[in-house]
This record gives sequence, structure tokens and C-alpha cells, in this order.
Amino acid sequence: MRLLIIEDDQSVAELERDYLTLNGGFDCDLCGDGVEGLQKALAEDYALIIVDVMLPGLSGFEICRRVREVKDVPLIIISALADDIDKVRGLGLGADDYMTKPFSPSELVARVKGHIQRYERLVGSEKKARPEILKIRGLEIDREARRVWVNGAEKAMTGKEYDLLLFLAEHPDVVFSKDKLFDHVWGMDAIGDVSTVTVHIKHIRDKIEAGMEPVQYIETVWGVGYRFRG
Repeated sequence: MRLLIIEDDQSVAELERDYLTLNGGFDCDLCGDGVEGLQKALAEDYALIIVDVMLPGLSGFEICRRVREVKDVPLIIISALADDIDKVRGLGLGADDYMTKPFSPSELVARVKGHIQRYERLVGSEKKARPEILKIRGLEIDREARRVWVNGAEKAMTGKEYDLLLFLAEHPDVVFSKDKLFDHVWGMDAIGDVSTVTVHIKHIRDKIEAGMEPVQYIETVWGVGYRFRG
């Protein structure tokens, strides 16, 4: 399993990595900058993220907030800030745990393993309850085969068109800005800009809503973004 450690103190980061590798068998990516760390967290798949609060470029609190907007991944904040208000803030932003420096490396390993096991149990139960084919008023999306049908007719989708449609369909009645959709589907390190979201939405509509009045699936919320009708 791959973990991401965002920590600007190289000696601390290497100590955490060594303990997690030797005692947990984890592969750890290290990053010492907040902006770069957020980019990696959003662009790549990690089993868990460990983030320090005081970082150059972007704080650990902000990283936690931004990650939680688009991803559900275990996240542990590590900080020298021991006040309850800081702990409450970190947990309120979506962190699963808050550890105060100094701490025992073996305790970190135990907490990492515990959060990953808890996450795997939750995801496993969700997968059992979630059908592989998502059906919404004549639209069928096969999660496993990555295929789409409308009223029984298959519609060819590019990879990004499919990813964008599935993300919207899995979050019905939630309004997403173009920025958030771009971050989720393309990743923050992608080449391009948010205008590509508008282009892809148009292509998806042409394929799944051609001739339909009124709009059946993807609605434009003017000045805000897009929403999938539940």
C-alpha cells in the first residue's frame, strides 16, 4: 500500500517513512511542500495521507479541507500545535485523527493500520450494497465495464467523459463548480484549464440527452456550475 507523507522536516519525514515501511510494509512518498503535497494527494491514489500542519506554501489544515472536497481517504494530521482548538479545527475539516508532536513512531504505525482497516471495512460494505450498474431514468452506467446506455442504446464515451458523468451521477442533486469537477476528474497537475469541463459536459449531453426536453440529467446552475438531477 502507498502512503503520502507531507512533512517539511526531512528527518521527521524519513523517520515516519522508515517505521511505516519496516513495521507496516508500506511504500511511502515524501513531500516537503504544501502545494506540491496537495497536488500529489489529489492526483494519485493513496491508502492514507499523513500531513503536518506547518508547511511552506499551504497549511496542513488547508490541504485537509481541499482533499476532503473531492476524496474520501484516511487522513492523519500531525502537529506541534497541542491546543484543543487546533485539534477541533483539524477534525472539523475532515481529518480522521490528530497526533501531537512528539509522538511514538510505533503509535503512528498502529494508528495508520487502524484507520486503513476501518476504511477498508467501510468501503467493502459499500461495494456489497452498491450495484455495479447505476440506473437513472433510462440511463445505465456500468461501473465495472465502463459502458453507458440510454434507453437500451449504448453510447460511446471517452475516458474523461465517462469519469465526469459517473462522478456527477454518483452525487445527485449536488452542485459542483467547474473548478471542483476539473480537480476531481483531471487532477490539479493536469495540463489545461476548467473550460475543458464545459466542453466535456456538452459532449456528454449530446450523447445522453439528444432531443430530450426538458433536461433529464445534467443541469446548468448559472453562475455556479453543474448538477445531476436525482
